[in-house]
Amino acid sequence: MSEEIEVVEEALAEDKNSLLSGVRRVLMAGVGAMALAQDEVEDFVNKLVERGEIAEKDGRSLVKDIFERRKERAQKAEDALEKRVEGLLDRMNIPSKSDIDKLSKKITLLAAKVDELKAKK
Repeated sequence: MSEEIEVVEEALAEDKNSLLSGVRRVLMAGVGAMALAQDEVEDFVNKLVERGEIAEKDGRSLVKDIFERRKERAQKAEDALEKRVEGLLDRMNIPSKSDIDKLSKKITLLAAKVDELKAKK
């Protein structure tokens, strides 16, 4: 019976690790794509400046605006992904980091109260 439980626990741990590994790969691909796109934007704007189609100051301003918009969109996407992952973990009945932190604080408080009660006796 205990061997059966251990096998199930190992299978769950492997599934969780593969899920996290998959999410990590997707995020890293996104970061790589963003870096590539950033290089492409800078190259394009530099070519426009070289041709004299826009001023260098305007080019820097354009690049800055594009990156600020991209940063805002990336933040929104990150927030949405975080909510989805939290929902998934909740459905799988896996505690989140904040759940674990709350429990750790409660344990610390309870341990301190137990120590106080021991000291009074």
